[in-house]
Amino acid sequence: MKHQIQSHHCGRYARFNNRREFLKKAGSGCGLLALADLLKHEGLLAADSPADTPGRALNPMAVAPPHYPAKARSVIWLFMEGAPSSVDLFDPKPELTRRDGQRISIDVFNGNPGPLMKSPFTFDQHGQSGAWVCEKYPNVARHVDDFAFIKSLYSESNDHVPALYQINTGIARPGFPSAGAWVTYGLGSESRNLPGYVVLGNSSGVKGGPLNWSAGFLPTSYQGTLFRSSGAPILNLTRPEHVTLQDQRAQLDFLHQANTAHLQLHAGEPDLLARIQSFELAYRMQSEASDLTDFSTESQQTLEMYGLNQKVSRNIGTKCLMARRLIERGVRFVQVYSDGEWDAHSDLKGNHSHHCASTDMPIHGLLTDLKRRGLWDSTLVVWGGEFGRMPVSQGSGGRDHNPNGFMAWMAGAGIRGGTSFGETDEIGYKAETDRVSVHDLHATMLHLLGVDHKRLTYLHNGRSHRLTDVAGDVIRKILA
Repeated sequence: MKHQIQSHHCGRYARFNNRREFLKKAGSGCGLLALADLLKHEGLLAADSPADTPGRALNPMAVAPPHYPAKARSVIWLFMEGAPSSVDLFDPKPELTRRDGQRISIDVFNGNPGPLMKSPFTFDQHGQSGAWVCEKYPNVARHVDDFAFIKSLYSESNDHVPALYQINTGIARPGFPSAGAWVTYGLGSESRNLPGYVVLGNSSGVKGGPLNWSAGFLPTSYQGTLFRSSGAPILNLTRPEHVTLQDQRAQLDFLHQANTAHLQLHAGEPDLLARIQSFELAYRMQSEASDLTDFSTESQQTLEMYGLNQKVSRNIGTKCLMARRLIERGVRFVQVYSDGEWDAHSDLKGNHSHHCASTDMPIHGLLTDLKRRGLWDSTLVVWGGEFGRMPVSQGSGGRDHNPNGFMAWMAGAGIRGGTSFGETDEIGYKAETDRVSVHDLHATMLHLLGVDHKRLTYLHNGRSHRLTDVAGDVIRKILA
C-alpha cells in the first residue's frame, strides 16, 4: 500500500510538472504568435506566401520578394508552335544520315511510318563552342555561345493541344495555371500601367486557345493578356470620342466605390478584386499601351535588325520588338508565338525553311538589342515548341510528332552560354542521356527568377498545388 501511495504521489507530481511545462510553453507560443503578427503588419517579416506580401490586398501585382537573389527579372519565351524538328535545326545525327532510307520498327502518332529520313539541310559549326546549326538559321547561329542547349526533353502527349497545355502549365490537361501566371503570382510585376503577363499570339490562333495562358485556379489577375502586334494592342482600348476624360474618370471612381463596398462584404474574394483592378489597369493602359506598336522612335537600323523590312519576318520581328519594349516597361513575362505552325507532316524542307526565314532575323535582333540596351543580364530568353518530330519520314518528306525526345535552348540571365545538356539516341528518337522533363524546365526557369519551385504553392481543393506538381529538378549544369 505504501508503495502504491508513493507511486500515485509521483504520478500526480509528474502530471503537475507536465501541466506546468505545458502552460509555460503555451504562453511562450502565444507570445511568439503575437510577435510574428506584429512583425508581419510592420512589414518586417518575410511573407509566408505571395498573398501575404504587403500591398497585395489592394494590388494583386504588387512586387513580392523572391526566395533568394534572382538572376533574371523577366522572361521572354519564344514559342515555336507546331513543334520544330531538333535533328533538322540544332542537333544533327550522323547515324540518321548514314541509315537514310532504312526501315525500323517505331511507334508514330499518325501511323504508317516511312523509313528513316536524313535532314534536307546542311549544318555548320559556329562560335567558340562549335555548336552545330542548320544552314537556314545563319543569324541565330551568331549567338550560339550565349545558348544553353537542352537536347533531352520529353513530354507525355503526342497531340498538339495536351502537349501545349503541358509545356505551358506542367499538366497535359486543361484548367491549370500557366507558367506566366505562376511567375506573376509569385513575384508580381514592376509595371503599373501594363499587365504583368503578356502574350503575343499566333496570327492564325494558338491551338487550345486562352487555356495556354490561363490563371487556372489562381486569381484571374494573373492570367496572360493577349496583345495584337499591329494597331491598338487590345481592342476597345481607345476611349470613345463622345466620352470625355473627366466623365470616364468619374465613371471609374463610381465603379471603384461600389465594387470596394461590395468587396468589404465579401472579403478575400480574389475575382472581385481582380475585376476592380482590371478597370483601373485598362484606364492606365490607354496612354501606356497605345504607343507599343508605334515604332517611330526606333531607328531604321533597329527595325531592319528585327527583320521589319522583309515581308517574311515582319510579323515575328514586330512581336519580338514589342517584347523588348514590354520588358523595358517592367512587364514580368512575355510569350511570343511564331506565326503559322512548324507542323511539317509533309514537305519538312519547305515548312522549316519558311519558319526559319520568318524567325531568324527577329531572334537575332532581339538578342542583340537586349545586350545593347543593358537588358541581357536581367532577361531570360527561352526558345522551343511543345514537342519534337520523328526521325522517320511521313507523307511526302515530312515528319510526325515526337514527344519522346526534343529540345529547347535558354539564353540570357543566369545561363552558362556555349553549353549543351542531355542527348537523344543516335537517330534522335528518344531522350537517352540526362533526360529533362517539362517540370525540370519549369523548375529551372523559376530558379533563375529567384523562386524555389517547391515553395511556390497555392491551396486549391484541399491540396497545395505548384507549377512543377510533385516533381522537377533544376538543371544546374546550364547555370552560370
